[in-house]
Parts: sequence; C-alpha cells; structure tokens
Amino acid sequence: MSRIRTASLTLKRIVASALQSPRCTVDAIKFLPSVVQGLRYARTAAATRPPERAASGRQEVNPLLDYFNAHTLGPGIWKCDHYFDIYQRHFKKFVGREVHVLEIGVYSGGSLGMWREYFGKGCRIYGVDIEPACMAYKADGIDIFIGDQADRGFWERFRQAVPKVDILIDDGSHDPEHQRITLEEMLPHIQPGGVYLCEDIVGAGQPFAAFVSGLAAQQNACHRMIQAFDAPVIPSAFQVALRSITQYPFVTVIEKHEHSHPDSFVSRKQGTEWQPY
Repeated sequence: MSRIRTASLTLKRIVASALQSPRCTVDAIKFLPSVVQGLRYARTAAATRPPERAASGRQEVNPLLDYFNAHTLGPGIWKCDHYFDIYQRHFKKFVGREVHVLEIGVYSGGSLGMWREYFGKGCRIYGVDIEPACMAYKADGIDIFIGDQADRGFWERFRQAVPKVDILIDDGSHDPEHQRITLEEMLPHIQPGGVYLCEDIVGAGQPFAAFVSGLAAQQNACHRMIQAFDAPVIPSAFQVALRSITQYPFVTVIEKHEHSHPDSFVSRKQGTEWQPY
C-alpha cells in the first residue's frame, strides 16, 4: 500500500472518529504533543540505561519454554523467545485449575498442545482460525471454530457457544483493525481474574497500540486530583473491571480484577511532621 493511500485512509478514520466522538477527539489532539515528546524521548540513546548482564543461568523454571525447546517434531509452534516469560508471569496462576483458553490463530496447531500440557487436565482449549483446514486440530479437550476475527457476528455466535473464557491469546491476523474488533467484542466476555493477551503488535505507529494507549489513559481518568482527607474518588466502571494494562515489546496484556476491585481511590496521610509549604 502506498504512503499516499495509507495517509488517506488514516485521515478518513480520523474524520470518522471525530464525527462519532468529538469530545474524545479534542482530548486526543490535546495529548498529541505529549505523545510526540514520548516518541522522541524513547528514540534517544539517553532514554534508557541497559542493565548489566546477570550471570548466566535461568532464574525461574519456565515449563512453556521447556516445552517449546523440546518440541522438535510434530505440529509447528512459532513464538518469539521473550514471549515465554510474559506467558509465565500472567498465566501461571491458572496452572492446575479449571481454565478456559481461547487462542486466535491456530496455524499449524502446535501451540494448542502446548497450552494443554502447561495448564493441565482442567484446561479447555478453543482455537479460532479463518482457515477451514484447521478443523484437523480438533481433539479431546480442544474445540476449533472457523471464522473471521473481524466479523462481529462471528464473535456473537462464539460467545453463545462458549459461555466462559478465562484467557484470550490473539495471535490471529495481526491486522490492527481485527485486533481492535476482537478486543471490543471479547474483553467483556472474559471472566473476572481473566487475562487478555495480544501478541505481534509491531511498529511504533501501529494503530492497535495507539488504541491500547487510549484504554490506558482511561485507567488514569479522575474528575479531580486525589488529596489526603478529601472525599474518596469513585472509580469508573472501566477502572472497576480492569486491574491492569501492561505493555511489553510487541505484546499487550490486560488483566481483570478477580475477587475484589476498588470501591474508591483514597489518598491518606501518615505522620505528624510536615513542611509548611
């Protein structure tokens, strides 16, 4: 796609978004200088200081990485090496439990078996792919659904067929618009305590990454500054539902609150000695 065509499509989307949500568009324009400053800072050599390399050796056993490294025959698995630490960090709490895992993008089917081995006998796997040939990977405890992740009607049918999802892994088309539609359709369906993970979000100007930045901005939404001894700030429905939004290189992870969520945000003071200013 030419740069001129890409710019034209981007402009059309901006105009359409402005017409649908003028207030949000005004807010986005206000934030744009800060976004540019952040991009500039991140690209400078002084932006980060790399840590010194630790002594060789793994700090924590990672069963998923062990499975991947040992998987030299059979259905293919294609993952970035650094994803395995992310998986382990956010998925290990589900190991040995009843867990319902949705992976979008079956491809050669190898990761379906990896998830089944990792989570254990209580795991139920649901694979989604646009390619009908992926039905070949249907097995005991593994259901396959053929559909387009950009089709909202498909997700409505999926939710009716699969009433419970604890983990969603989006490794599908990698198209930013498809990623956005999938998140919008499926994030409310993920159970409390559940995890949404989208991988292969590549490029500093990737539109889905920008969409996630908008979500993160709403995590900070507050109608006034929180001050000690003031009345508590009541969280929005969005803040009540989501525990965190975490961004890694090429990966976004969204976690939901499980057993408890904030009823209010309160800033408190402790101590008796305070500066007069």
